Amino acid sequence: MNGTVREWFDKAEGDYGVAERELHAGERPNYDAVCYHAQQCVEKLMKAVLVHRGVVPPKVHDLSHLAKLLKDACPSWDWSKKDLRWLTRAGMAFRYPGGSATCEHARKSLAVCTELRESLLKLVGSE
Repeated sequence: MNGTVREWFDKAEGDYGVAERELHAGERPNYDAVCYHAQQCVEKLMKAVLVHRGVVPPKVHDLSHLAKLLKDACPSWDWSKKDLRWLTRAGMAFRYPGGSATCEHARKSLAVCTELRESLLKLVGSE
């Protein structure tokens, strides 16, 4: 794994840690932050895998778009479009005034993130 890929992974792991801590915070958990950082974790892991496969990732936040590129680079990899859309929307919808994530939104976001994270880590770890 080259240095750039390692940096993407490290940033993703930082986002994952924030999402986990906020979900389990004893006082005033920030569910909006859980959703945002869960989405960011997956986005950065997808971009890490793309870089690892020699693809320059675009500056986009749409996980479905990144999944299409990832599928081209790793034909055996696939993921539920429904999960990808959920996490993209959850990561963006609660960033600004007008809506707030519930505990259930946060739990689902982190659950989807955790499953995707495991799958994406295998794409680099298996080589």
